[in-house]
Amino acid sequence: MPLPLPPATRTTTGLAVRSACLLGLLGLLGLLGLLRWRRRLQALRIARWPLVAALVLLQSLVLPLATAQNAELTAFQLVRQDGELNVEFATRVTLPRAVEDALQRGVPMYFVARADLYRSRWYWRDERVARVVRSWRLAYQPITSSWRVSLGGLNQAYPTLAEALASITRSTGWRLADLQQLDGDSRYYVEFTYRLDTTQLPSPMQIGIGGQADWTIQVERSLKLD
Repeated sequence: MPLPLPPATRTTTGLAVRSACLLGLLGLLGLLGLLRWRRRLQALRIARWPLVAALVLLQSLVLPLATAQNAELTAFQLVRQDGELNVEFATRVTLPRAVEDALQRGVPMYFVARADLYRSRWYWRDERVARVVRSWRLAYQPITSSWRVSLGGLNQAYPTLAEALASITRSTGWRLADLQQLDGDSRYYVEFTYRLDTTQLPSPMQIGIGGQADWTIQVERSLKLD
């Protein structure tokens, strides 16, 4: 017959058992709570994706429309004259609200036109024969309430924004290449681009505006040389 345990030993053993049970219960409750939070996080992840997809779809639908409204090439032709190949173009530009507001606050804007002359080659990628780039700086002068246009070393002031825009959205007699550079047996074409150059904005303004419709002014055109 086993001997009975002393009272102190029985008390210690009972405390140990109760402590072990309590720790096990706490561990079980913690595991259940972890599983519950895991299910909630999974539900949040699943519910998030339809919203992200909808935002991406909305952006893809809005941006092309805004770009098309902000710039339109109303005239574009290549002219042979006095032994030169010249570019002539006219663009209709509608300034987005963000761009016009920045201009009114004294932030200059830069508009760039570029024309590339290529020779078609069936055996290799097309050869670029010539490139010309023209950059206009448009800025508001609050002291005189006028608009200043700069092209190279030339400056001109205009009383209204509409007149200033008219001077930077068209060009005639813009020399692209000499006709002597062209081979009569080859085929040529010109790629033309007119855009707002946001890379020349102040650095703090460039953060976060990439790809935004309010800062996208661009039109492109390709034309074969007859």
